[in-house]
Amino acid sequence: MHRPWQIAMVFGLCLAVVLAAMGWISLQVLRLDRAQADAHRQALQEEYVRLALWRMESALSPVVAQESAQPYFAYTPFYPVERAYTRMYNRLGQGEILLPSPLLAQSSPYILVHFQFGPRGELTSPQAPTGSMWSLAESGYTSRKAIEEASSRLARLKSLVTSQALAAALPREGGPAAMPTVARLPDGNTNPNLNNDALANAAGPDNNDRQFATANNAGQQAAIPNSPAAQQPLSFAQSPQAEQQLQRNVKEYQARSQSVRQQSFSSNLTGNSLMLGNTALALSDVRQGVMKPLWFGDCLVLARRVTASGEDYIQGAWLDWSAIRSWLLDGAKDLVPDADLVPVVDPAADEGGRMLAAIPARLIPGTVTVEPEVGLSPVALSLGIAWACTLLAVVAVGVLLLGIVALSERRGAFVSAVTHELRTPLTTFRMYSEMLAGGMVADEDKRRRYLVTLRTEAERLTHLVENVLAYARLERGRARGRVEAVRLADLVTRTRDRLADRARQAGMELVVEMTAEQGEAAVRADASVVEQVLFNLVDNACKYAASASDKRIHLVAGRSGGRVALKVCDHGPGIGPAAARRLFRPFSKSAAEAASSAPGVGLGLALSRRLARDMGGDLAYESRGAEGACFVLELKPAG
Repeated sequence: MHRPWQIAMVFGLCLAVVLAAMGWISLQVLRLDRAQADAHRQALQEEYVRLALWRMESALSPVVAQESAQPYFAYTPFYPVERAYTRMYNRLGQGEILLPSPLLAQSSPYILVHFQFGPRGELTSPQAPTGSMWSLAESGYTSRKAIEEASSRLARLKSLVTSQALAAALPREGGPAAMPTVARLPDGNTNPNLNNDALANAAGPDNNDRQFATANNAGQQAAIPNSPAAQQPLSFAQSPQAEQQLQRNVKEYQARSQSVRQQSFSSNLTGNSLMLGNTALALSDVRQGVMKPLWFGDCLVLARRVTASGEDYIQGAWLDWSAIRSWLLDGAKDLVPDADLVPVVDPAADEGGRMLAAIPARLIPGTVTVEPEVGLSPVALSLGIAWACTLLAVVAVGVLLLGIVALSERRGAFVSAVTHELRTPLTTFRMYSEMLAGGMVADEDKRRRYLVTLRTEAERLTHLVENVLAYARLERGRARGRVEAVRLADLVTRTRDRLADRARQAGMELVVEMTAEQGEAAVRADASVVEQVLFNLVDNACKYAASASDKRIHLVAGRSGGRVALKVCDHGPGIGPAAARRLFRPFSKSAAEAASSAPGVGLGLALSRRLARDMGGDLAYESRGAEGACFVLELKPAG
């Protein structure tokens, strides 16, 4: 496979295979990278939603726990101190001590009114006392405006919620809690400091275990149903990382529900274990459940069932859903700015997911904005580097192949040109030498001309061989001569005679143009190299400008930029643009060109430029149009 088109075809096929493979690999890798980036972005969005849910749960849990911790007797405006935990709902006796309910002056911005449905469906509120309790409450515990407002809200609640609906929604489970009685001291006061030993002795040895188990069971009943919909996976990325994230979300919801249950249980246990005396205690038959959030239309209530003396009471709080919704959304606005909270009437049937554990409401996150990653991903950067290296390797191989092909073509052209260049003088040598040796030339003048011709052809061959050998030394890096400071006049004087003799042989005249001041300029150069370069330039002028009407060859000294210059100019036909582009290429003349043009193999100018640059100078062509050719040898000034 020696033909250039065959090499180019094989290289093109290999290049197509490599680029196709790289392209396919890049597409697959980028697709995986985009999928990973999308999964990462979705995971960040889910993380924002998770953090928003945690914030909301952290804000709501104390509210629910505080309501669960309220003792059942706090749902009347005033309660008797001595029998609050035992016979709370018996008729008040003469001289009993009454305390105001902690709910009488309720000031929470998220609760509209507390309420209680009695065994016969009567609706009351600790914030809306009636009869003599109104006057007592207004005397120093609350204001008329607050009572009237609570009464108005209670009336509105009565039109929205019925005791039957609440009773149907609340479970009956709930164990008895140990309720200490209040013992009167000899001085008629009550002692609020009852120690644990007294409670244990009065309640019996198994009371503590029974109290813990009962309260724990009641706390478990307070949890919002953990619906299957709440554990529904979110289909945002079908990948192992996405599945793990979904599993974490399910476990997280369960953990939040358990957290709310534990807080409610702890608060209820604390409320039920209140110590109010240091004398004898007695167990009561009060069963107090834990608050359960329920929806009735747009009305959100916390309600529980309380059993006292065999009768059922329903106690609870009407929550301000609008205020709670704004409060929770404002707290998570930095994470989910477009989020919304919607009621979930039936948590067991909800399929939306993202349920709050404290109240039956679902978070709709809306558009969750994740800041895009800045800059290229490591995968994209690695691909870019791989492509750059691949393209660089392709270019390097292409340049190498082009160089090999060009070198092969130049070698072929060189062999053809040298063969043609050698054939003519060798033929002349053979013919003239045979004629001279055979005594065929009797005329002395003709004999002398033949000998001159033989000498000229010998010099021509010698010049050709010297150029080839010099170029070979340059290629091997062993052509560097002795560069030293020398006067420009000395360089010109040394080469002048040889250049003039070569010009005379071609019937031309060498004209040196250099002032005395220019001749004193010192340059750093190798005198023998300068002589060889100038001789090549004059030799070319003799070959290509021999037919010009003006037979002068000018050697002009001057300046070119910051360097000293020697110009060799003739008055021949000049050099065309196409030929000028390949003037300094080695072996650029083919056999056909050598046969149809002046003798030579196209090596002299390439060799001369290499020699000039090896000294620190340069050789350039100066276009003069149709006025001839001009070459400029630049030399580095000394010092």
